[in-house]
Amino acid sequence: MQRTGADIIADAIDSQEDVDHVFFVDAVLRHTLIELEKRGVKRILAHSEKAAAYMADGYARASGKTGFCMAQAVGAANLAAGLQDAYLDRVPVVAITGRKPDTHQHRNAYQEVSHAPLYQPVTKFTAEVRTVDQLPRVLGHALRATKTGTRRPVHLDLDGLKGDRVEEAAYDGRPADIAFSSSGATLNSTAHPEDIANAASFLESASRPILVCGVTSLYENAGDAIKVLAEKHAIPIATSVGGRSVIETSHPNHIGVVGTYSAPYANRLLNEADLVIYVGCHGGDQISSDWTIPAPTTQVIQIDADPVELGRGHPNTCGLAGDLTLNCLALAKNSKITHDRKAWLDACSDEARNWLQKAISKSKEPRDLIPAELLAHEVGKALPENGILVADTGFSATWTAQLTEFRHPGQKYLRAAGSLGWAFPAAIGAQCGAMDQPVLCFSGDGAFYYHMGELETLKRWNLPLVTVINNNSALGQGLRSVKKLYENLDGRMGDLVEFHPTNFAELAKVFGIDGYRVDRADEIGGIIKTALANKRPAIIDVVTDPDCNPEPAWKI
Repeated sequence: MQRTGADIIADAIDSQEDVDHVFFVDAVLRHTLIELEKRGVKRILAHSEKAAAYMADGYARASGKTGFCMAQAVGAANLAAGLQDAYLDRVPVVAITGRKPDTHQHRNAYQEVSHAPLYQPVTKFTAEVRTVDQLPRVLGHALRATKTGTRRPVHLDLDGLKGDRVEEAAYDGRPADIAFSSSGATLNSTAHPEDIANAASFLESASRPILVCGVTSLYENAGDAIKVLAEKHAIPIATSVGGRSVIETSHPNHIGVVGTYSAPYANRLLNEADLVIYVGCHGGDQISSDWTIPAPTTQVIQIDADPVELGRGHPNTCGLAGDLTLNCLALAKNSKITHDRKAWLDACSDEARNWLQKAISKSKEPRDLIPAELLAHEVGKALPENGILVADTGFSATWTAQLTEFRHPGQKYLRAAGSLGWAFPAAIGAQCGAMDQPVLCFSGDGAFYYHMGELETLKRWNLPLVTVINNNSALGQGLRSVKKLYENLDGRMGDLVEFHPTNFAELAKVFGIDGYRVDRADEIGGIIKTALANKRPAIIDVVTDPDCNPEPAWKI
């Protein structure tokens, strides 16, 4: 049966990946997009390639499916820039671009630069597809690559400015040749029994262990298995920022976030541990405070699906490669209770609870402007039991990591891996991926300015996303540092970090979206709940104090 490249791509997206939304900027793969419409897939036209990539990223994180984003040749560079966050946070995204034919290459073709160098740093696989005969094989390889080992974006560069030379061409291969099935692609295994036994001996010897759960443990739904291990051995559970909601923060073992965005007590407790068990945790500079916590001599057990990651961040590591859930359960089953760790767990839990109570009490002290920390706490109180919170980076991540609570197992926290402005388009994608769940976006005004044109996208698709803007008319995280630099200087400090005040509630109304302006702290929770209950797109503009600063994380 003769088929076109467009048929092959559309089948891969719809049938093989069960994806119901794709994100793109015109003009690219128009025949494929028409085929997707026939299959019931929604085509979300974005206002920039970077936003389209962020939407695909948010869609993948919220739905657990693969995200797809597309752009023509001139947009390829912008699309690549949008993949950085997905790459850093281990998210399966497929980026498809068009490229001018070989006869145009290396001849100063209009709007064309070499795509491969742009995608190599932000993907685990990138390939050119020159003919339709290559498409099934290369597409299949790309899809498998997104789901094996460390999950990350992949990229296919199709012949034709819009990818059209491949998608319009006829394919005469047999159906069996279309090998893009992803069945069995996930590593569903337990570490070698000797490694499990070795890890169990370290756990049995430890009197002050701490579990540190990374964002991959959230994506792999390992929370229940982590609780089994932690509850059996009375182990405190800390998380990275991205892993904050892997178990509910109300769980008695949950002690908060460690690393550079942590509350002051957390890193000190981690430094006191005599064993650290990392589960789906990347072990980078943020989680370890530049690889100083825990100390290099501290014994580490690291559980990760990708053997390459084992020991990458810490020299004294017992690695368990394979499925996170299976390995946590195996470690729990094959280890004996040799210590009464109740006092250690209680001490860690008390420090976490006491700090949080003091921080909330302090944020409620009278001020002329709303404290950002109180806003972050109120967001958690208003989040529905099955709600998804999508937070930007900078202070948006710091405040939510420290003060936004996720008290129900059905709640999920998704945060930027470092790209300012990610949250708003990513939240649009997350809402597309979880249409039966309320999605709340938390963004600073500096971040929101990046992609506020996507308000039109939000309205066009009438998505019930509610976005809370921490509006302090400044880049809050940079303001403190710039003020310090200007302590003994005359000059225009504001040029570096301050904005003209903007009423984003009024801006929302221009786009036909519900807009709420909040300048009183006691209004925050009620307005968020009202906006969510209306199930319409909404912007909540909260006027906050630009001089709010979190307490610095503990360092050695």
